[in-house]
Amino acid sequence: MTTTLIPPAPARAHRDPNVLRWLGAYTSSMLGDNVFYLALSWAAVRAGTPAQAGFVMAASALPRAVLMLGGGVIADRLGPRRVVIGSDAVRCAAVLAVAALLFLTHPGLWPLALLACVFGTVDAVFMPAVGALPARITGEDQLARVQGLRGLAIRAASVVGAPLGGLGVALGGAPAAFALAGALIALSLPLLLSVRVRDLPAGTGRDATAWADLKAGLRHVRRHRVLGPLMIAIALGDLGFVAPLNIGLTLLADHRGWGAAGMGWVLAGFGTGAGAASLLLAARGRLPRAGLVTGCACAAGSVAVGALGFVPGLAAAVGTALLVGLLTGLSGALCGALLQTQADPAFLGRVTAVAGLVSLGLTPLSMPVAAAATGAFGLGPVYAVSAGVCGLGGLLFLAVPALRRAELPG
Repeated sequence: MTTTLIPPAPARAHRDPNVLRWLGAYTSSMLGDNVFYLALSWAAVRAGTPAQAGFVMAASALPRAVLMLGGGVIADRLGPRRVVIGSDAVRCAAVLAVAALLFLTHPGLWPLALLACVFGTVDAVFMPAVGALPARITGEDQLARVQGLRGLAIRAASVVGAPLGGLGVALGGAPAAFALAGALIALSLPLLLSVRVRDLPAGTGRDATAWADLKAGLRHVRRHRVLGPLMIAIALGDLGFVAPLNIGLTLLADHRGWGAAGMGWVLAGFGTGAGAASLLLAARGRLPRAGLVTGCACAAGSVAVGALGFVPGLAAAVGTALLVGLLTGLSGALCGALLQTQADPAFLGRVTAVAGLVSLGLTPLSMPVAAAATGAFGLGPVYAVSAGVCGLGGLLFLAVPALRRAELPG
Protein backbone atom coordinates (compact mmCIF):
# COMPACT_ATOMS: atom_id res chain seq x y z
CA MET A 1 0.00 0.00 0.00
CA THR A 2 1.39 3.36 -1.06
CA THR A 3 0.76 6.43 1.07
CA THR A 4 0.77 9.83 -0.57
CA LEU A 5 1.75 12.67 1.71
CA ILE A 6 -0.10 15.87 0.94
CA PRO A 7 1.73 18.97 2.15
CA PRO A 8 -0.31 21.07 4.55
CA ALA A 9 -2.03 24.10 3.09
CA PRO A 10 -0.20 27.33 3.84
CA ALA A 11 -1.57 29.28 6.77
CA ARG A 12 -3.93 32.13 6.11
CA ALA A 13 -2.29 35.50 6.49
CA HIS A 14 -3.93 36.38 9.80
CA ARG A 15 -2.65 33.09 11.27
CA ASP A 16 0.79 33.07 9.65
CA PRO A 17 3.50 33.93 12.21
CA ASN A 18 5.69 35.38 9.47
CA VAL A 19 2.94 37.76 8.33
CA LEU A 20 2.10 38.63 11.94
CA ARG A 21 5.73 39.57 12.64
CA TRP A 22 5.63 41.82 9.57
CA LEU A 23 2.31 43.28 10.75
CA GLY A 24 3.74 44.01 14.20
CA ALA A 25 6.75 45.74 12.65
CA TYR A 26 4.57 47.77 10.29
CA THR A 27 2.17 48.81 13.08
CA SER A 28 5.03 49.86 15.34
CA SER A 29 6.62 51.88 12.55
CA MET A 30 3.30 53.60 11.71
CA LEU A 31 2.75 54.40 15.38
CA GLY A 32 6.19 55.97 15.44
CA ASP A 33 5.30 58.03 12.37
CA ASN A 34 2.13 59.38 13.99
CA VAL A 35 3.91 60.27 17.21
CA PHE A 36 6.75 61.85 15.22
CA TYR A 37 4.50 64.18 13.22
CA LEU A 38 2.66 65.30 16.35
CA ALA A 39 5.97 65.98 18.10
CA LEU A 40 7.28 67.82 15.04
CA SER A 41 4.24 70.08 14.82
CA TRP A 42 4.35 70.80 18.57
CA ALA A 43 8.06 71.60 18.55
CA ALA A 44 7.77 73.77 15.42
CA VAL A 45 4.88 75.80 16.85
CA ARG A 46 6.80 76.36 20.09
CA ALA A 47 10.01 77.36 18.29
CA GLY A 48 8.70 79.71 15.60
CA THR A 49 5.76 81.52 14.06
CA PRO A 50 2.74 79.66 12.62
CA ALA A 51 4.05 80.31 9.09
CA GLN A 52 7.47 78.90 10.00
CA ALA A 53 5.83 75.88 11.62
CA GLY A 54 3.86 75.29 8.42
CA PHE A 55 7.08 75.39 6.42
CA VAL A 56 8.67 72.80 8.71
CA MET A 57 5.66 70.50 8.43
CA ALA A 58 5.74 70.78 4.63
CA ALA A 59 9.51 70.28 4.36
CA SER A 60 9.16 66.51 3.99
CA ALA A 61 6.68 66.64 1.12
CA LEU A 62 9.00 67.91 -1.63
CA PRO A 63 11.85 65.35 -1.33
CA ARG A 64 9.32 62.56 -0.90
CA ALA A 65 7.49 63.47 -4.12
CA VAL A 66 10.64 64.22 -6.14
CA LEU A 67 12.51 61.07 -5.12
CA MET A 68 9.62 58.58 -4.95
CA LEU A 69 10.18 57.00 -8.38
CA GLY A 70 13.88 56.58 -7.65
CA GLY A 71 12.93 54.97 -4.35
CA GLY A 72 10.94 52.37 -6.24
CA VAL A 73 13.99 51.50 -8.32
CA ILE A 74 16.12 51.11 -5.18
CA ALA A 75 13.49 48.86 -3.56
CA ASP A 76 13.43 46.56 -6.58
CA ARG A 77 17.20 46.48 -7.05
CA LEU A 78 18.23 45.93 -3.42
CA GLY A 79 15.18 44.02 -2.19
CA PRO A 80 12.34 45.53 -0.16
CA ARG A 81 13.20 43.89 3.18
CA ARG A 82 16.73 45.28 3.18
CA VAL A 83 15.48 48.72 2.16
CA VAL A 84 12.72 48.82 4.80
CA ILE A 85 15.17 47.81 7.55
CA GLY A 86 17.73 50.39 6.42
CA SER A 87 15.07 53.11 6.13
CA ASP A 88 13.69 52.44 9.60
CA ALA A 89 17.21 52.46 11.05
CA VAL A 90 17.96 55.87 9.50
CA ARG A 91 14.62 57.31 10.62
CA CYS A 92 15.13 56.00 14.15
CA ALA A 93 18.66 57.45 14.40
CA ALA A 94 17.56 60.85 13.05
CA VAL A 95 14.61 61.16 15.44
CA LEU A 96 16.62 60.10 18.49
CA ALA A 97 19.42 62.51 17.56
CA VAL A 98 16.97 65.44 17.42
CA ALA A 99 15.38 64.29 20.69
CA ALA A 100 18.80 64.42 22.36
CA LEU A 101 19.56 67.81 20.80
CA LEU A 102 16.29 69.31 22.03
CA PHE A 103 16.85 67.84 25.48
CA LEU A 104 20.30 69.41 25.77
CA THR A 105 19.69 72.80 24.14
CA HIS A 106 17.18 75.01 22.31
CA PRO A 107 18.52 75.15 18.76
CA GLY A 108 15.46 76.68 17.08
CA LEU A 109 13.79 75.56 13.88
CA TRP A 110 16.74 74.42 11.76
CA PRO A 111 17.11 70.89 13.21
CA LEU A 112 13.36 70.38 12.88
CA ALA A 113 13.39 71.43 9.22
CA LEU A 114 16.41 69.21 8.59
CA LEU A 115 14.71 66.28 10.32
CA ALA A 116 11.58 66.78 8.20
CA CYS A 117 13.70 66.77 5.03
CA VAL A 118 15.50 63.58 6.13
CA PHE A 119 12.17 61.93 6.91
CA GLY A 120 10.75 62.89 3.50
CA THR A 121 13.86 61.66 1.70
CA VAL A 122 13.86 58.32 3.51
CA ASP A 123 10.09 57.97 3.02
CA ALA A 124 10.66 58.15 -0.74
CA VAL A 125 12.53 54.84 -0.42
CA PHE A 126 10.59 53.37 2.50
CA MET A 127 7.11 53.62 1.01
CA PRO A 128 7.80 51.71 -2.26
CA ALA A 129 9.70 49.05 -0.31
CA VAL A 130 6.80 48.62 2.12
CA GLY A 131 4.47 48.14 -0.85
CA ALA A 132 6.74 45.54 -2.45
CA LEU A 133 7.38 43.48 0.70
CA PRO A 134 4.04 41.58 1.09
CA ALA A 135 4.58 39.65 -2.16
CA ARG A 136 7.77 38.19 -0.63
CA ILE A 137 6.32 37.13 2.73
CA THR A 138 3.13 35.32 1.71
CA GLY A 139 1.44 33.62 -1.21
CA GLU A 140 -0.38 35.45 -3.96
CA ASP A 141 -3.73 34.15 -2.72
CA GLN A 142 -3.14 35.88 0.65
CA LEU A 143 -2.19 39.33 -0.65
CA ALA A 144 -5.73 40.70 -0.43
CA ARG A 145 -5.96 39.56 3.19
CA VAL A 146 -2.58 41.21 3.90
CA GLN A 147 -3.91 44.43 2.37
CA GLY A 148 -6.82 44.31 4.80
CA LEU A 149 -4.46 43.71 7.72
CA ARG A 150 -2.33 46.63 6.58
CA GLY A 151 -5.42 48.86 6.50
CA LEU A 152 -6.28 47.83 10.06
CA ALA A 153 -2.73 48.67 11.16
CA ILE A 154 -2.96 52.12 9.58
CA ARG A 155 -6.30 52.83 11.30
CA ALA A 156 -5.04 51.57 14.66
CA ALA A 157 -1.87 53.67 14.40
CA SER A 158 -3.82 56.82 13.55
CA VAL A 159 -6.23 56.28 16.47
CA VAL A 160 -3.58 55.41 19.07
CA GLY A 161 -0.68 57.51 17.76
CA ALA A 162 -2.13 60.97 18.43
CA PRO A 163 -3.00 60.44 22.13
CA LEU A 164 0.26 58.55 22.62
CA GLY A 165 2.20 61.49 21.19
CA GLY A 166 0.15 63.89 23.30
CA LEU A 167 1.04 61.87 26.39
CA GLY A 168 4.72 62.10 25.48
CA VAL A 169 4.48 65.88 25.09
CA ALA A 170 2.58 66.19 28.39
CA LEU A 171 5.17 64.15 30.29
CA GLY A 172 8.38 65.56 28.85
CA GLY A 173 7.70 68.02 26.06
CA ALA A 174 8.88 67.59 22.48
CA PRO A 175 12.13 65.74 23.42
CA ALA A 176 10.15 63.00 25.18
CA ALA A 177 7.69 62.72 22.29
CA PHE A 178 10.55 62.42 19.76
CA ALA A 179 12.24 59.81 21.96
CA LEU A 180 8.97 57.85 22.08
CA ALA A 181 8.66 58.02 18.28
CA GLY A 182 12.23 56.78 17.89
CA ALA A 183 11.63 53.92 20.34
CA LEU A 184 8.52 52.79 18.43
CA ILE A 185 10.38 52.85 15.11
CA ALA A 186 13.28 50.99 16.74
CA LEU A 187 10.86 48.29 17.94
CA SER A 188 10.07 47.46 14.31
CA LEU A 189 13.70 46.55 13.54
CA PRO A 190 14.03 43.21 15.40
CA LEU A 191 10.61 42.18 14.10
CA LEU A 192 11.66 42.97 10.52
CA LEU A 193 14.91 41.07 10.96
CA SER A 194 12.90 38.00 11.96
CA VAL A 195 10.63 38.13 8.90
CA ARG A 196 11.43 35.46 6.30
CA VAL A 197 11.24 36.46 2.65
CA ARG A 198 10.94 34.18 -0.35
CA ASP A 199 12.59 34.44 -3.73
CA LEU A 200 10.49 35.82 -6.56
CA PRO A 201 10.10 34.07 -9.91
CA ALA A 202 12.76 35.01 -12.41
CA GLY A 203 11.60 37.84 -14.64
CA THR A 204 12.67 40.75 -16.76
CA GLY A 205 12.26 43.35 -14.07
CA ARG A 206 15.87 44.53 -13.81
CA ASP A 207 18.04 46.27 -16.41
CA ALA A 208 21.67 47.34 -16.47
CA THR A 209 21.25 50.84 -15.03
CA ALA A 210 18.93 52.49 -12.54
CA TRP A 211 17.64 54.82 -15.27
CA ALA A 212 16.83 51.83 -17.47
CA ASP A 213 15.07 50.21 -14.51
CA LEU A 214 12.96 53.32 -13.99
CA LYS A 215 11.94 53.47 -17.65
CA ALA A 216 11.15 49.76 -17.62
CA GLY A 217 8.92 50.22 -14.57
CA LEU A 218 7.02 53.11 -16.13
CA ARG A 219 6.66 51.12 -19.34
CA HIS A 220 5.31 48.16 -17.36
CA VAL A 221 2.60 50.35 -15.81
CA ARG A 222 1.73 52.12 -19.07
CA ARG A 223 1.39 48.96 -21.16
CA HIS A 224 -0.35 46.78 -18.57
CA ARG A 225 -4.03 46.33 -19.36
CA VAL A 226 -5.01 46.70 -15.66
CA LEU A 227 -2.28 48.79 -14.02
CA GLY A 228 -2.46 51.72 -16.46
CA PRO A 229 -6.19 52.44 -16.03
CA LEU A 230 -5.94 51.49 -12.34
CA MET A 231 -3.49 54.36 -11.72
CA ILE A 232 -5.92 56.79 -13.39
CA ALA A 233 -8.78 55.47 -11.27
CA ILE A 234 -6.70 55.85 -8.10
CA ALA A 235 -5.82 59.44 -9.05
CA LEU A 236 -9.45 60.37 -9.71
CA GLY A 237 -10.65 58.74 -6.51
CA ASP A 238 -8.04 60.46 -4.37
CA LEU A 239 -8.50 63.85 -6.04
CA GLY A 240 -12.22 63.74 -5.31
CA PHE A 241 -11.87 62.31 -1.81
CA VAL A 242 -8.96 64.04 -0.07
CA ALA A 243 -10.20 67.64 -0.07
CA PRO A 244 -13.71 66.93 1.36
CA LEU A 245 -12.26 64.83 4.17
CA ASN A 246 -9.50 67.32 5.05
CA ILE A 247 -9.95 71.04 4.48
CA GLY A 248 -13.60 70.56 3.46
CA LEU A 249 -14.55 68.87 6.72
CA THR A 250 -12.92 71.63 8.76
CA LEU A 251 -14.89 74.26 6.86
CA LEU A 252 -18.08 72.19 7.10
CA ALA A 253 -17.78 71.79 10.88
CA ASP A 254 -17.18 75.52 11.27
CA HIS A 255 -20.07 76.45 8.97
CA ARG A 256 -22.53 74.09 10.69
CA GLY A 257 -21.40 75.09 14.19
CA TRP A 258 -20.30 71.58 15.17
CA GLY A 259 -16.92 72.73 16.48
CA ALA A 260 -13.81 70.62 16.89
CA ALA A 261 -15.67 67.97 18.88
CA GLY A 262 -18.22 67.54 16.11
CA MET A 263 -15.49 67.28 13.51
CA GLY A 264 -13.86 64.60 15.67
CA TRP A 265 -17.10 62.60 15.71
CA VAL A 266 -17.37 62.81 11.92
CA LEU A 267 -13.77 61.65 11.54
CA ALA A 268 -14.46 58.83 13.99
CA GLY A 269 -17.39 57.76 11.84
CA PHE A 270 -15.19 57.71 8.76
CA GLY A 271 -12.43 55.80 10.55
CA THR A 272 -14.92 53.22 11.84
CA GLY A 273 -16.25 52.61 8.34
CA ALA A 274 -12.79 52.36 6.81
CA GLY A 275 -11.68 50.00 9.57
CA ALA A 276 -14.72 47.79 8.97
CA ALA A 277 -13.84 47.59 5.26
CA SER A 278 -10.26 46.54 6.08
CA LEU A 279 -11.55 43.97 8.58
CA LEU A 280 -13.89 42.53 5.95
CA LEU A 281 -11.07 42.08 3.47
CA ALA A 282 -8.72 40.66 6.12
CA ALA A 283 -11.35 38.11 7.20
CA ARG A 284 -12.56 37.03 3.77
CA GLY A 285 -9.26 37.20 1.94
CA ARG A 286 -10.89 38.08 -1.36
CA LEU A 287 -14.17 39.19 -2.85
CA PRO A 288 -15.54 37.64 -6.05
CA ARG A 289 -15.60 39.94 -9.07
CA ALA A 290 -13.19 42.30 -7.33
CA GLY A 291 -13.00 44.81 -10.19
CA LEU A 292 -16.77 45.16 -10.43
CA VAL A 293 -17.13 45.44 -6.64
CA THR A 294 -14.40 48.12 -6.56
CA GLY A 295 -16.12 50.19 -9.25
CA CYS A 296 -19.53 49.94 -7.58
CA ALA A 297 -18.09 50.79 -4.14
CA CYS A 298 -16.23 53.79 -5.53
CA ALA A 299 -19.27 55.07 -7.41
CA ALA A 300 -21.55 54.64 -4.38
CA GLY A 301 -18.89 56.18 -2.13
CA SER A 302 -18.76 59.26 -4.35
CA VAL A 303 -22.50 59.76 -3.80
CA ALA A 304 -21.92 59.58 -0.03
CA VAL A 305 -19.05 62.11 -0.34
CA GLY A 306 -21.38 64.53 -2.12
CA ALA A 307 -24.14 63.99 0.43
CA LEU A 308 -21.77 64.87 3.27
CA GLY A 309 -21.72 68.49 2.09
CA PHE A 310 -25.50 68.84 2.39
CA VAL A 311 -26.44 67.02 5.63
CA PRO A 312 -27.67 69.57 8.20
CA GLY A 313 -27.24 67.67 11.47
CA LEU A 314 -24.22 66.18 13.20
CA ALA A 315 -25.74 62.72 13.68
CA ALA A 316 -26.57 62.49 9.96
CA ALA A 317 -23.04 63.66 9.11
CA VAL A 318 -21.49 60.96 11.31
CA GLY A 319 -23.66 58.30 9.68
CA THR A 320 -22.79 59.58 6.21
CA ALA A 321 -19.08 59.68 7.07
CA LEU A 322 -19.30 56.07 8.28
CA LEU A 323 -20.77 55.14 4.89
CA VAL A 324 -18.05 57.13 3.10
CA GLY A 325 -15.38 55.29 5.10
CA LEU A 326 -16.92 51.88 4.45
CA LEU A 327 -17.32 52.36 0.68
CA THR A 328 -14.15 54.30 -0.10
CA GLY A 329 -12.18 52.17 2.36
CA LEU A 330 -13.35 49.03 0.58
CA SER A 331 -12.59 50.41 -2.88
CA GLY A 332 -9.19 51.71 -1.73
CA ALA A 333 -8.21 48.39 -0.12
CA LEU A 334 -9.30 46.48 -3.22
CA CYS A 335 -7.30 48.86 -5.44
CA GLY A 336 -4.25 48.13 -3.31
CA ALA A 337 -4.87 44.39 -3.50
CA LEU A 338 -5.32 44.52 -7.28
CA LEU A 339 -2.10 46.51 -7.59
CA GLN A 340 -0.27 43.85 -5.53
CA THR A 341 -1.60 40.90 -7.51
CA GLN A 342 -1.61 42.36 -11.04
CA ALA A 343 1.94 43.77 -11.06
CA ASP A 344 4.91 41.59 -11.97
CA PRO A 345 6.58 40.99 -8.57
CA ALA A 346 9.92 42.17 -9.99
CA PHE A 347 8.35 45.59 -10.64
CA LEU A 348 6.38 45.96 -7.40
CA GLY A 349 8.62 48.63 -5.87
CA ARG A 350 8.36 50.81 -8.96
CA VAL A 351 4.62 50.18 -9.37
CA THR A 352 4.05 51.11 -5.72
CA ALA A 353 6.16 54.23 -6.24
CA VAL A 354 3.99 55.33 -9.17
CA ALA A 355 0.83 54.78 -7.11
CA GLY A 356 2.33 56.70 -4.19
CA LEU A 357 3.37 59.57 -6.43
CA VAL A 358 -0.13 59.73 -7.91
CA SER A 359 -1.63 60.09 -4.43
CA LEU A 360 1.02 62.16 -2.65
CA GLY A 361 1.92 64.31 -5.65
CA LEU A 362 -1.50 65.19 -7.03
CA THR A 363 -3.99 65.09 -4.18
CA PRO A 364 -2.41 67.85 -2.02
CA LEU A 365 -3.06 70.21 -4.94
CA SER A 366 -6.80 69.67 -4.49
CA MET A 367 -6.87 71.17 -0.99
CA PRO A 368 -5.98 74.82 -1.77
CA VAL A 369 -8.18 74.65 -4.87
CA ALA A 370 -11.08 73.33 -2.79
CA ALA A 371 -10.56 76.01 -0.12
CA ALA A 372 -10.56 78.80 -2.75
CA ALA A 373 -13.60 77.33 -4.51
CA THR A 374 -15.49 77.11 -1.22
CA GLY A 375 -14.97 80.80 -0.63
CA ALA A 376 -16.23 81.60 -4.13
CA PHE A 377 -19.10 79.11 -4.56
CA GLY A 378 -19.91 77.61 -1.14
CA LEU A 379 -19.51 74.17 0.37
CA GLY A 380 -22.34 72.42 -1.48
CA PRO A 381 -21.02 72.91 -5.03
CA VAL A 382 -17.46 71.99 -3.97
CA TYR A 383 -18.63 68.74 -2.40
CA ALA A 384 -20.73 68.01 -5.49
CA VAL A 385 -17.77 68.54 -7.85
CA SER A 386 -15.49 66.47 -5.60
CA ALA A 387 -18.05 63.68 -5.61
CA GLY A 388 -18.19 63.84 -9.41
CA VAL A 389 -14.41 63.53 -9.72
CA CYS A 390 -14.36 60.61 -7.27
CA GLY A 391 -17.24 59.00 -9.15
CA LEU A 392 -15.28 59.14 -12.41
CA GLY A 393 -12.82 56.69 -10.84
CA GLY A 394 -15.66 54.25 -10.18
CA LEU A 395 -17.08 54.72 -13.67
CA LEU A 396 -13.64 54.02 -15.14
CA PHE A 397 -13.64 50.68 -13.34
CA LEU A 398 -17.04 49.86 -14.78
CA ALA A 399 -16.24 51.10 -18.29
CA VAL A 400 -12.83 49.47 -18.86
CA PRO A 401 -13.32 45.72 -19.38
CA ALA A 402 -9.89 44.78 -17.98
CA LEU A 403 -10.63 46.63 -14.73
CA ARG A 404 -14.22 45.44 -14.45
CA ARG A 405 -13.21 41.80 -14.91
CA ALA A 406 -10.12 41.92 -12.69
CA GLU A 407 -10.09 39.20 -10.04
CA LEU A 408 -8.09 38.53 -6.90
CA PRO A 409 -6.45 35.10 -6.64
CA GLY A 410 -7.53 32.75 -3.91
